Amino acid sequence: MKPKYKRVILKVSGEALAGENHFGINEEMLKKVAAQIKEIHDLGVQVAVVVGGGNFWRGRSSENMDRATADYIGMLATVMNALALQDAFESAGMPTRVHTAIEMREVAEPYVRLKAISQLKKNKVVIFAAGTGNPFFSTDTTAALRAAEIDAEVILLAKNVDAVYSDDPVTNPDAVKFDSLTHREVLEKDLKVMDSTAASLCRDNNINIHVFGIAEDGNVMKAVCGEKIGTIIT
Repeated sequence: MKPKYKRVILKVSGEALAGENHFGINEEMLKKVAAQIKEIHDLGVQVAVVVGGGNFWRGRSSENMDRATADYIGMLATVMNALALQDAFESAGMPTRVHTAIEMREVAEPYVRLKAISQLKKNKVVIFAAGTGNPFFSTDTTAALRAAEIDAEVILLAKNVDAVYSDDPVTNPDAVKFDSLTHREVLEKDLKVMDSTAASLCRDNNINIHVFGIAEDGNVMKAVCGEKIGTIIT
């Protein structure tokens, strides 16, 4: 199979890493994600990963806590997920580096744009953790920002659901599935693909987004090779 893209950002939600447990890290999901990334890594695709932290902590749902504090706790949750992914990737034979937006040199490198690009060119998988390093910004916004910074051609948005729907398909069986959308439609319809800041950043920088389910084997390869799975946002 021939890849459509040379450099991609894969956004993995924390919830996806929890698998059926719905909390914490599911080792089978780690292995599944690592196996799918190895398939495209072996094709020579440069892969950067942005990981969420919702399997441990969702700052926005902490009503009684200062929002900035809650967001910082969420950033630390993404670091735990990033280190778990790094271990899984290394075990699968992929050299991996973790960059954090909050400095913690004992466990990861501080984020440096040109260093990350250099590592990608050397076929190392780069994981971006701790969000943007600022509260009030989601890891979706991190994915959009890092994609713009490293000149990624597409954001692969790996989720628990297999596409973008008009409503939550779990609670609404009449929810309509979208095969393709524009950034403008995502914003105007207020679709919960990613937050509005991230969607606007992708629109303004002409970054395509491909939304698909991470649980099905081979989906990352299909997305990278341009197969029409899930929802493509252009």
